[in-house]
Amino acid sequence: MSEPFPSLEILPRDLSAYAQGNIGVPYVHRFESGLAGPHVLINALTHGNEICGMVAATHLLDTQVRPKIGTLTISFAHVEAYNAFNADKPFANRQIEHNLNRVWSDDLLGGSENSPELRRARELRPVVAAADHILDIHSTSQDNEPFWVYPGFERNARVAQAIGLPSTHLVMPSGLGSGTPLIQHGAHGGEHAPGAALVAECGQHFRRSSAEVATEVTLRFLAHFGLIDHTPSAPVGPQRRFELLRTCMVTTPEFRFTRPLVGFETFAQGDVIATDGEQRIVAPCDHCTVFMPTREPIVGREAVYLTRPL
Repeated sequence: MSEPFPSLEILPRDLSAYAQGNIGVPYVHRFESGLAGPHVLINALTHGNEICGMVAATHLLDTQVRPKIGTLTISFAHVEAYNAFNADKPFANRQIEHNLNRVWSDDLLGGSENSPELRRARELRPVVAAADHILDIHSTSQDNEPFWVYPGFERNARVAQAIGLPSTHLVMPSGLGSGTPLIQHGAHGGEHAPGAALVAECGQHFRRSSAEVATEVTLRFLAHFGLIDHTPSAPVGPQRRFELLRTCMVTTPEFRFTRPLVGFETFAQGDVIATDGEQRIVAPCDHCTVFMPTREPIVGREAVYLTRPL
């Protein structure tokens, strides 16, 4: 039961000029300052139709942003999916076979299974492992306000709160629950990681405002770690945080929400949020807040994230 899609305010552009990269990995560019400092990775296009990250990454490359200290790496992750964009089906090129943001476990990356996403993750594995701090830029299918997503470590919360944009935080105390995302690959997923690793969900995929948010968040992220000078476009405002309680998957073709959802709706404990065949998805607490309800239920993919306010 797909919904009408919004106007396409931003569209893909040709990325072939960035294909060669400069470290031997396609579409990955690294710039070293020659001075001591952190290694920061800015990653775009983990999903093929999340165009805002492409805008932010090309902004850095096109304006020749270079780090004052440390090292800056800029990567376009899933260009194969990105190049499959079709304006008549703008949600269809999120992935080709696997979700590239769920395959970052050692078991999958070291296993025998194969797909475009696994091949690309294996190429990017050393790039991700080399970074001290990671910003992975995403967007949402529904027209939501921007928000952070990160594992519930103090190092991540501290950086997200200091940057201030987005002002909403989705905190994962026990991981995502549906696979291993890029920001939890290897050492980045552990208690003693080298630094912060965050996802910024910047708004709806095709909104111009999402690209503007992605670019501003990227510049603030780099400035926070001292790689560039940047004056924020707005001061840090009040922050609100939510704890992920459960990731609900679509298990049958009969999945239905009990009412239309776009995200941030709240439910009382015991309220039925959705039905999935004979299963009922019920709010586990009062003030249960939903994040990223699926626009079009697909068996095997995430349906909705259930959270509580912190």
